[in-house]
Amino acid sequence: MGRGAAFFDLDKTVIAKSSALAFGRPFYRDGLITRRDVVKSAYAQLMFRLGGTDEQTMARTRDYLAALCKGWQVDQVRQIVAETLHELINPYVYAEAAALIEEHQAAGRDVVLVSASGEEMVRPIGELLGVTDVIATRMAVEDGRYSGEVEFYAAGPSKVDAVGELATERGYDLADSYAYSDSYSDRPLLECVGHPTAVNPDRALRKLAVENAWPVLEFRHPVPLGRRLRERPAVPVAAAALGVGVGVAIGIAWYGRHRRTRAAAPTA
Repeated sequence: MGRGAAFFDLDKTVIAKSSALAFGRPFYRDGLITRRDVVKSAYAQLMFRLGGTDEQTMARTRDYLAALCKGWQVDQVRQIVAETLHELINPYVYAEAAALIEEHQAAGRDVVLVSASGEEMVRPIGELLGVTDVIATRMAVEDGRYSGEVEFYAAGPSKVDAVGELATERGYDLADSYAYSDSYSDRPLLECVGHPTAVNPDRALRKLAVENAWPVLEFRHPVPLGRRLRERPAVPVAAAALGVGVGVAIGIAWYGRHRRTRAAAPTA
């Protein structure tokens, strides 16, 4: 029998918001996306949230977001993210999640972040949490630009395939392993381990957890990641090509509403 590991989804499980949520403004400002892209991205986000467990829906979302990022210069994206990380993302790490990660590590278990966001974003966030192993979406790059192809899309059953490969490589006993997620789309991930837990679950996942007597945790105390940045050594920051596409519309919508509100406010 091998040792167990702990697999954590990222958005709304470890951090209190989408890891790509706030990148809309600088990407729009620097001309990487258009207003038309905003509408399409909003639709893709909605479809993923409403029907993300359907393989055809996930495939359409993957293909659209890959096409959206096609041709972007990797260095430009990295620079934008590096310059705006503290101002716009500043992910809030749930104190409960950070403590749980530390408990698993203290028990001798490897902790793995498993996220549909781009590896370029997930890995630096993981390093800030003291987590070196990640399973995330990988985009193909040609001549310094995103090619529009997805090498690996870390969603749905694909997450389980990657977890299984890692378990075989590392000798993990999945029956003695743990998994945490907020989304019903991660049902395959939760079902592949012996100790699944729903964290801040959506309605469908909460129902599934109740039916299977899975633990349900509510994380409510985010800790600014900036505090951890000051406490840990600096790590390189890059972009989540695919993950940014999923969250980009929400960030732009918020920014536009914020500007309209300010413009409408009466002056003294």
